[in-house]
Amino acid sequence: MSTGEARNSPKLYSPRMLALSAELANFPFNPASQLVAEARSRTCGSTIKLGIDYNVTSGVSKIGMQVAACAVGQSSAAVLARAISGKDKQTLTETVEQIEGWLGGDCAAPDWPDFDVLSGARSHPGRHGALLLPWNAALEALSSRNPAG
Repeated sequence: MSTGEARNSPKLYSPRMLALSAELANFPFNPASQLVAEARSRTCGSTIKLGIDYNVTSGVSKIGMQVAACAVGQSSAAVLARAISGKDKQTLTETVEQIEGWLGGDCAAPDWPDFDVLSGARSHPGRHGALLLPWNAALEALSSRNPAG
C-alpha cells in the first residue's frame, strides 16, 4: 500500500467504532441460552463465547456475548447483536459470505445496519479475523440447532 493509499483509507478506530464496542454491555452472555458457540481467531487470538435463543418461526430472539477482542472485534460483535433479532441461518450465512467477499475486495459491504462503521478494518488484514469472529460464532451456534426446533 502506498503512502497516499494509507492516507485515503478510513481511520481504523473511529469514535463511532469505539462507542459501539461499549454497547456489548447490553448483550451479556447467558450460559442458559438455547444455542452456544465459542470461537477463537487464529490470526489475532481474539475469543468469543456467544449464546442465542432461537425460534424456528421467528428466528433469533436473543443474543448474548462474552468477547475478548480488540475494538474491531468488539464493534463487529455489537453490529451483529444490534440487528440479529429475527434473522435465520440462511440470512447469516449470506451475510458472512458477503463480509468475506468484501474483505477480499470482491464485492460490496453487506446490507446490514451499521456495518459501515467497520469499513476502516478492511484495509487492515490483521484485523479481519477479529471482525469475522462474532459472525462465524453466531453461524456456528445456528448450525448446531436441531432443524426441528
